[in-house]
Amino acid sequence: MSKHCRTSRRSLLVALGASAATLLTFRANAAPAVLVHKDPNCGCCTGWAAHMRKAGFEVTIDERSDLTAVRRRLGVPDELAACHTAEIDGYVVEGHVPAEAVQRLLRERPAATGLSVPGMPPGSPGMESPTPETYEVLLFGKSGKQPFMRFLETKAIG
Repeated sequence: MSKHCRTSRRSLLVALGASAATLLTFRANAAPAVLVHKDPNCGCCTGWAAHMRKAGFEVTIDERSDLTAVRRRLGVPDELAACHTAEIDGYVVEGHVPAEAVQRLLRERPAATGLSVPGMPPGSPGMESPTPETYEVLLFGKSGKQPFMRFLETKAIG
């Protein structure tokens, strides 16, 4: 074997370690996967999934006609229900929650079940409208619900 083709064990281990560190850093910075449970006939849910993809999330869609069982299993109170339910890194995201709010949730990791935008506010992601309304994202869990962020379209306000 020529001298130019030889690789020492030490060089090989250093190269493998650097490759593994790069891969782990990439995975740590990657947005978590989003599993969206939605009705197969709902276009606004597909719009929300596109909004999340655009923000860098990897989105998988589970189409089903009855979402009540999913919401019950995940602990979504009836008054916070919307048209789709998502699971993201141990949290529940109910309805048209902007990606910015989800990113903050995942960054801060509060003790909560998740976030909700009850109903279908005009201007929220997937519900684009020429007359958007201000809406609130709620944090909910065992201790009840509380305001988390306010938005106009996908822009945080206040």
